[in-house]
Amino acid sequence: RYLRTLYLGLQSRWQAEHRRRHFYWRMMFESADISMLRLLETFLKSAPQLVLQLSIMVQQNSIEPLQGLSASASLVSLAWMIASYQKVLRDSREDKMPMSYKGAVVQILWHLFTIAARAIAFALFASVFQLYFGIFIVTHWCIMTFWIIQGETDFCMSKWEEIIYNMVVGIIYIFCWFNVKEGRSRYRMGIYYVITLSENAALTILWFLYYDRDTTSDFNALILVCVVSSSFALGIFFMFIYYCLLHPNGPIFSPRTGGCIFRQQPPPVPGSPADAAVTSPPRSLPRTTGGEREGAPGERDSCVPVFQVRPCAPPAPAARAPRTEGPVIRIDLPRKKYPAWDAHFIDRRLRKTILALEYASPTTPRLQYRTAGAPQELLEYETTV
Repeated sequence: RYLRTLYLGLQSRWQAEHRRRHFYWRMMFESADISMLRLLETFLKSAPQLVLQLSIMVQQNSIEPLQGLSASASLVSLAWMIASYQKVLRDSREDKMPMSYKGAVVQILWHLFTIAARAIAFALFASVFQLYFGIFIVTHWCIMTFWIIQGETDFCMSKWEEIIYNMVVGIIYIFCWFNVKEGRSRYRMGIYYVITLSENAALTILWFLYYDRDTTSDFNALILVCVVSSSFALGIFFMFIYYCLLHPNGPIFSPRTGGCIFRQQPPPVPGSPADAAVTSPPRSLPRTTGGEREGAPGERDSCVPVFQVRPCAPPAPAARAPRTEGPVIRIDLPRKKYPAWDAHFIDRRLRKTILALEYASPTTPRLQYRTAGAPQELLEYETTV
């Protein structure tokens, strides 16, 4: 996958102008898939290693240089992968604002300190209560997995694949917050961090009450408790910095500009043939050019969104050039809430098919979803690539 991503990236630089965009988006989709796999691998491998190493250090009351270096590398890799995946995912979707490098750095610090506090609390508790620590981890994982399943994520194509994916994400939720659902996530994240704070406090207090006084002095024990609490507080501080100042959608407390994407369809323009009947498909989205995506800074923050089915303000009726019909991809599935073709619920093979058709056809391929309530299928969304 790495070699293929490098190959596509080089092709996007070497090919002619009309082919660069095709290879560029293929590279971005490959990069997003690699980031997700790296994220899962990191939390399935580096996170348990980190807890084990810290637990051994606490039991032995000493830190070897190689142990400290290995634990630090595991911690940094966990925080790095969370921020890296969020940035690559936003860069690979045109319906999302891109994350700045300042925001990525602050997000790394946010996850670095919260995961550090979580891992140290786990290590302290596991150094005294090995059996109860295993019971606690399994219980927390089950609760988080059921919580994620209840949120009805749409990452995979089948129900059982989605459940397996939710079980793997539940392992990530043992250590840190990871958003897996479109929409406003502040309340879910707030609930998660309240639970995490309560668990960290309970695990640390129980260790402080029952730790071995012969191997660890009271002063060192107090320092460890302060490290857990201060690290979690720093992580929450950087989280607020990210959401208040550096979030791609703008500061969380600033007045939001509305009207760019209608939650309900606007009233049809008189005389517009596209809105004459319910079964009439919407007009195709204009093909996005490289200059539009690589425009001036701040262009994507304007009112006009990249992802929309209808424009913000209905334009005046104007003569349109006759449109050449392109290939149609029929999908035997109902349209979901977020019908962006590059979203993760659409299979890799479907994305490759769309890219191949877009490359071979002078017009944009269209997606046709199954609609149960209408007498015939509707063209719900047409790609912007």
